[in-house]
Amino acid sequence: MIIIIFIIILLFIGVKITLIYNKKGSEFKGCLKILILKKIKVYSLDFPSKDSQDEDKSEDSDDESERDIKKIFNLAKPCFEYFKEFIKSTANCIKIKKLQNHIIFGMDSYSDTGEYIGYIWAVLSVVNSVHKNARLSAEPSFNGSVLDGHGHNELDINILKIMPSAIRLISKKEIRELIKGVRNG
Repeated sequence: MIIIIFIIILLFIGVKITLIYNKKGSEFKGCLKILILKKIKVYSLDFPSKDSQDEDKSEDSDDESERDIKKIFNLAKPCFEYFKEFIKSTANCIKIKKLQNHIIFGMDSYSDTGEYIGYIWAVLSVVNSVHKNARLSAEPSFNGSVLDGHGHNELDINILKIMPSAIRLISKKEIRELIKGVRNG
């Protein structure tokens, strides 16, 4: 009985996910933490891990990976409407506690950099004005093609409220076929 009560409390209080990252050039460092009851660390992953470095050395050919991406995209096409419904129904279950990100963006052409940084600023200003915990910023770089950044993000997820939507999503045949396609590669 105590275990069942603990599981219900865990589901009701939910989990906290924290992602901290820093990317500069080809170097990427970061940490992902998952906490239950918003205090107890259950899972932690540091980037780059030894596994990801080994995978970089043993990549498949570009043709095979391109075919796999096309196959997965074709499986995902009929699922977009289901994902849209899922995101709408779970929007109230996810609370953004902190969303602080800064990117440095640059392209080879100065005019393209200026044009796209303007688009990025427009999107970021909308997001910053809509959400009180969002602190998103970007700066242009005119030193060639650059995409660097750093951030600290925290999400609280109420698992109990997400479960009915997740069950409805998984019950769709197209979603199950997409999951099988991703697992089988």
